[in-house]
Amino acid sequence: AMLFALSFVLMFVIGGQSGIFMAATPVDIFIHDTYFIVAHFHYIMVGGAVMAYLGAIHYWWPKITGRLYPEGWARFAALMVFVGFNLTFFPQFLLGYLGMPRRYHSYPDEFQVLNVLSTAGASALAVGYAIPLVYLLWSLRYGKIAGSNPWGAKGLEWQTTSPPPTFNFDETPAVVEEAYAYGYADGPEENRGHG
Repeated sequence: AMLFALSFVLMFVIGGQSGIFMAATPVDIFIHDTYFIVAHFHYIMVGGAVMAYLGAIHYWWPKITGRLYPEGWARFAALMVFVGFNLTFFPQFLLGYLGMPRRYHSYPDEFQVLNVLSTAGASALAVGYAIPLVYLLWSLRYGKIAGSNPWGAKGLEWQTTSPPPTFNFDETPAVVEEAYAYGYADGPEENRGHG
């Protein structure tokens, strides 16, 4: 989950920084309606929203289902999505800077290499999106039992069973420490991590 979250931060920052160029009229006149705009949009919307969603679904999956997913596959998927996404859209910044307009069905030969890189990245990105779908569905039946708190988190939502009962807690929980007092091991080892 953390790899997806870190990817989200990096891609959202790149998307945000690329937006500064569009705020400057002399630059915007040049890059307006080019692939630079396409890349910027996708870094913000896909790099932001989808990466955050993938991080959240991986973080909450054990609580929602009561099952663990294979962490090695999750790391590989995060790498595939990160590499595929950047290989798809970063060349589009360059294409836009070089003047390739969007919404054209063909382009000059000098844009061929960057377009092929972008297409290869899209293929890697598709694989990266498909892998979590497969292993998350697989984990519903074959995943290890998660336990109530597989991440060793301190929040109340992790102090109930996974998946939680209908009304979240069978009895009112007692708050005995700060929610963010991390760094202290307390509790059985099998309840922390799932390497």
